[in-house]
Amino acid sequence: MSEEVLTEVDGNVLVVTINRPEAKNAMTKAAAEGIAAAMDRLDAETDLRCAILTGAGGTFCSGMDLKGFLRGESPSIKGRGFGGLSEWTPKKPIIAAIDGYALAGGMELALACDLIVANDKAKFGIPEAKRGLAAAAGGLIKLPRQIPPRIAMELALTGDFIDAKRAYDLGFINQLTEGPAIEAAKALAARVAENGPLALIASKGIIRDSHEWTEAEMWKKQQEYIAPVFSSSDAREGAAAFAEKRKPNWQGK
Repeated sequence: MSEEVLTEVDGNVLVVTINRPEAKNAMTKAAAEGIAAAMDRLDAETDLRCAILTGAGGTFCSGMDLKGFLRGESPSIKGRGFGGLSEWTPKKPIIAAIDGYALAGGMELALACDLIVANDKAKFGIPEAKRGLAAAAGGLIKLPRQIPPRIAMELALTGDFIDAKRAYDLGFINQLTEGPAIEAAKALAARVAENGPLALIASKGIIRDSHEWTEAEMWKKQQEYIAPVFSSSDAREGAAAFAEKRKPNWQGK
């Protein structure tokens, strides 16, 4: 694991930190590889239920490292995209904990996460047009699916930033916090991690993928995700724990 990305296990939660504070956590090839490796670990280890992606030094991610870009380096992973995440997602949920700036590729990393907790002073934007570029890591594709399309168009064409309160009002953020986002994100992650791991994977998969399903196929497609959940040992354990008024002992099978 590169020192440009740090990992820590907190209970059933994997905390992944972009560790380039001197460069506002601008994304490099090494950092992208570190995030991709952390997400592989998330899916591989049964005890891990979800991940938090955050940045060191009070900033989430300021986008692509432009010095690396000028050297011909791409901060992307084949098949996974910018930061190892923009074109791919692990099976398990990811929460973005955002302080400071989430700009350009940094906002696109936030778009790739399933839930977002942000400090109320955070700033968001896709300012690529100001640099003669375009938000090619999901900003132009995913942002209109997560906020009103006309607002997404405005952000893309002006390159202007919005503050966290505006992002929250648009439905882009789940929670605002006055303190560091990581603390509220850990509290949210703990609530997620209390639940059945197979149910978390199926629920994320359906919500993520169902926009591609037609009316005629959506029930059949959904059944493919949830049938293994309802026939699992965890489903029986959940019912038994409820009846016995105790916490369930999830096995992930």
